[in-house]
Amino acid sequence: MQRSPSRSHFRPFPQALDRVAIALIVLLAIAIGLLMWGGSHTTPRVRDFTWQGKQVGADDTAFVMSFNRPMDQSSVEQNLRIQPPLPGKVSWAGRRMAYTLTLPAPYGTGFQVKLENALDYFSKEGINQVPIQPFTGQFQTRDRAFAYIGVQGDEQGRLILYNLTKQERYPLTPSNLVVNDFKPYSLGDRILFSATERTAQPQGILAQKLYRVSTGIRIQAPFQLGAQSESQPLVAQSNQPSGTLELILDSDTYQNLKFDLSTDGRIIVVQRVNPNDPADFGPWILREGEQPQPLKGQPGGDFLITPDSDSLAIAQGMGLAILPLQPDAKPLDFLPKFGIVLNFSRDGQLAAMVKFNGDRTRSLFLVSNQGTQKELIRTSGSIFSAQFDPTKQVLYGLLSELIPGETYQEKPFLAAIDLKTAKMTSLVSLQNQPDAQVSLSPDGLAVLYDQTVETKQDDPSAVRNRGGRAIADSRLWLLPVNAADLSSHVQPEPLPLAGLRPRWLP
Repeated sequence: MQRSPSRSHFRPFPQALDRVAIALIVLLAIAIGLLMWGGSHTTPRVRDFTWQGKQVGADDTAFVMSFNRPMDQSSVEQNLRIQPPLPGKVSWAGRRMAYTLTLPAPYGTGFQVKLENALDYFSKEGINQVPIQPFTGQFQTRDRAFAYIGVQGDEQGRLILYNLTKQERYPLTPSNLVVNDFKPYSLGDRILFSATERTAQPQGILAQKLYRVSTGIRIQAPFQLGAQSESQPLVAQSNQPSGTLELILDSDTYQNLKFDLSTDGRIIVVQRVNPNDPADFGPWILREGEQPQPLKGQPGGDFLITPDSDSLAIAQGMGLAILPLQPDAKPLDFLPKFGIVLNFSRDGQLAAMVKFNGDRTRSLFLVSNQGTQKELIRTSGSIFSAQFDPTKQVLYGLLSELIPGETYQEKPFLAAIDLKTAKMTSLVSLQNQPDAQVSLSPDGLAVLYDQTVETKQDDPSAVRNRGGRAIADSRLWLLPVNAADLSSHVQPEPLPLAGLRPRWLP
């Protein structure tokens, strides 16, 4: 019987291809080890700066720097320079650094961002240190600009744009229209306004139509964090030249009263009434590219669109209702305690509301979206308007106090209220100006207001205040403010402009 050959206990010597593979693995392992020990000699650099060459507004709160290599975070933060200085906080996500401003950047200002001598993550002290390639970025804030209604000469009743940074002024609307009220779009490229034909001026707001006019402003806005895509900003911008007029809503079948514009510019809400049926009264919603629709079953008074552009706060009966901006929708919430909502903070977290008390006084309340309610002041006078400082630390309000005497007289004044302590500081007294328009700049550094002079002459073509009385003259004033130090009193500056209802562009 033949014995089968025994198996060898020795592995065969590797073939030539195996020897090559093993050698490559060994060499690659040595290279990786040397790289990790000595670091890469690739120069770290800034790959992208989101505000480079852009025009920044108050809603732009953070820029992002992206690097080509993981960076030593502390060395980047220590060597980052912004001129003029902009206080902010730093956060990291991998190779991306976000710098979030703690205060809005002042408008009308150019800024330079520098980064030098920062090291990457793998640099060791004294071993193959490769500092970052020096980087210099530039951006600027939007021009300080506002619009107002002219009251003299060829500007009477027309919407005027004034660029305070460039000291330029030009009318936006034609001379045949008398503007009653207006609201700018968020990029300042268009303005929504109500107006009547000059020949129909005696009818006032009963004949007013809704228009939109382009300002000619072109803003290279940075892409906002949270945008749906990185190739488009959150709000579309008009490319039309200055003064391009568009009719939005006529007054053929319904009279148009108060209106409001959503933050995203896609929704307009108008209070309308049927002149043939006064019971047919209430808010209508206009969406971009759609026919207007009534919010059925929702009669009410004063209203504001919420900052998220999704809801409407409207006075109803003995309270405030929060409605979704959809026809036939049920209220989301009802606040029976309050009668008027004056304003929201920019992020929608806070609201200024008015409560009418049983003793004929009024209370100004701070209401949060978490349900907290804080009474700030109680007054026997009036509470006309309120605006939040961008930091949400101060509320600027136009108020009044009663003058003792047999006749009812009010003394209006502009005040600043500390939202933490509820301490009120009077800034400017506005004698006999209950119709004054007050506008806080988007960077929170200045307040615009008007002071009007009424006329007893019955001029049908004259511009009129909210009470329907003709205006003989009106002057604009600029008051610098400092939310961090309300006790510092600065005198208001008269502007060489004859106008009323000034409003800053965003």
